[in-house]
Amino acid sequence: MGTEGANARLIAGRYRLDAKLGRGGMGIVWRATDQLLGRNVAVKEVALDPALSEEEARHQRERTLREARAAAQLKHPHIIVVHDIVEDGELPYIVMELVEGGSLADRLSRTGPVDVAEAARIGIALVGALRTAHAAGVLHRDIKPANVLLEAPGGRAVLTDFGIAQVSGATTLTTTGSFVGSPEYTAPERMSGQTPAGPEADLWSLGALLCAALSGTSPFRRDSLGGILHAVVFDEIRPPEACGPLLPVVRGLLERDPAGRLGAERAEQMLRACAEAAAAPYTPTRSAPAAPATPSPAPQAPAAPAPTPRAAVPHGPTHPGAAPVAAPTPVSAPVSAPGKRRPGVALIAALLVAAIAGAGVSAALLTDDGERGGRTSTSGAAGQPSAPASATPGERTGTASPSSDDRPAPAGYHVVTDPEGFSLAVPLGFTRKVEGPRIFYMSPGETFRIGIKIAEPESGGPLAVHQRAHAKGPGTNPGYRDAEVEITSQNGRQGALWLFTWDGFSPAEGPRHTRDLCWEEDGRLYDVWVSSPVRQADEARGYFDTAVSTFVRTGG
Repeated sequence: MGTEGANARLIAGRYRLDAKLGRGGMGIVWRATDQLLGRNVAVKEVALDPALSEEEARHQRERTLREARAAAQLKHPHIIVVHDIVEDGELPYIVMELVEGGSLADRLSRTGPVDVAEAARIGIALVGALRTAHAAGVLHRDIKPANVLLEAPGGRAVLTDFGIAQVSGATTLTTTGSFVGSPEYTAPERMSGQTPAGPEADLWSLGALLCAALSGTSPFRRDSLGGILHAVVFDEIRPPEACGPLLPVVRGLLERDPAGRLGAERAEQMLRACAEAAAAPYTPTRSAPAAPATPSPAPQAPAAPAPTPRAAVPHGPTHPGAAPVAAPTPVSAPVSAPGKRRPGVALIAALLVAAIAGAGVSAALLTDDGERGGRTSTSGAAGQPSAPASATPGERTGTASPSSDDRPAPAGYHVVTDPEGFSLAVPLGFTRKVEGPRIFYMSPGETFRIGIKIAEPESGGPLAVHQRAHAKGPGTNPGYRDAEVEITSQNGRQGALWLFTWDGFSPAEGPRHTRDLCWEEDGRLYDVWVSSPVRQADEARGYFDTAVSTFVRTGG
């Protein structure tokens, strides 16, 4: 496999390329000898796209060398050391320290997933490396198991390919429809190509990498490029059960809105706490070590006009309470911070359709927001995605963006006006998330999930709707039990209340309880639910009663 001996190639009159260590989409990595200093090094021969014009190739080469020089300034025990940057035959070469040992990808392929303690150790190393890089204005942009080396002996994790793994700039869709980077580990905002992605995109990739380390594969792996892109941008994010105590960290990193994503400093704190506790037995039903969710005392809810049961839970679809991951860090409003506008779902869908045109993937795959495994009615026009998961107050996204109005709210709550045509009071610190036709307001760490869905009426009315969902309960909610559906009323109209307990998405979450109220009004079917850990069901009841008693339709 090597080219050792007299036939070995010499570059820049100094580095002898002895043997190939690996090949990737961006070039070849060689084991080499620095003949001037008499030491072993690794040399990356950066491949240039042969389809580029001479001028384009020159710009790409200059950019590659510029970024490699920036990476060479980084000093951190878990960042690969860049010794030199040279050109030979108009090709750029990056000379780096030689780390004996394979990559994390090699490790996963050879011996399978790592345990929680090892994943936490690797995560601490990588987040420390990213903090150093980001502070210096350097983004990695291609974090994946293949770019993490595990030194032997000792197992030191080393992040490699800083600034050179993607020689054409930030990961995005190219003009030819091909994809530069590793889609299974690429953040949603980078796929949109709307604005330059920031450090938060590297943290998303770290979250996907931790999932892969613990389970053997990225949570976004699918059979096609279109399937991967759809999973990253639209699908419910389901971290593997193997995450265990690392679940809050992974969820925080895999927050689709970069403004709400878990930051590097907080992620490192949480990873260290998990690493320190790794030797102790892990109890799945214990609260995960995420940032505090809501205060333990239940906020004062307004007295309900009548003891009308209020319910809440992501009904019908896959799991009640299901939603995209939420950041464990508290936020003060259910919208993104000003200036952090998310690209609209429709725009992202259009970009993805353009990217995979000709790949045999239908546009319907990218825009279908119907529920999976449950009721199939959708909010608004059929096939149209829900409004963006978050928007800065005052921004226009085709409908009014979430914001507080002038109606009074109980202590500890504020009233939000949602773009989907309703308003209600939610606890301070809850953030808005979208999953297809369902809207969620969730506490940090997803401990409490308030869900809302507006759809077309269904045959049999609210009672029949919940009875059908109840019949499907064992198949859509793991450990479905203690369930009942009863007739109730809302706003003087007949409704149905669905109560049940289930096992949660993973042992780390533990048993959860859901209350779900469904009713028809003015030709629409309304559904409001709350999902929470069983041990905090009383607190959740307060959130539920407040949500239902303050729920007001604001449009269509």
